[in-house]
Amino acid sequence: MAATRSLHWATAMKEIQADRAKRPAGLLAAQGLIRATSAKRRPLVVAGAYDKAAIMSAAVAAARVHQARTGSTWGEALSVTLKATWQLAKAARAAAAH
Repeated sequence: MAATRSLHWATAMKEIQADRAKRPAGLLAAQGLIRATSAKRRPLVVAGAYDKAAIMSAAVAAARVHQARTGSTWGEALSVTLKATWQLAKAARAAAAH
């Protein structure tokens, strides 16, 4: 006899959604740090367009602090801070548009 496996699609889809909904460790702390230091730096959005150099600069500076706090690798730290920086840039652009 062949072995059969049953798959419950509803359960599988809920598990996939739960995996996607997780926030990376330190995301909110990175957002707070970027928000606090962004007043001293260039704005992330200029004339309705993203300033990618300013976004990267803010993310790198925050990644250094994040890496020192958490002991994570450079790639993990930069990933978290880039996500946080882009979220803040998108929020700033939306706020400027309205």
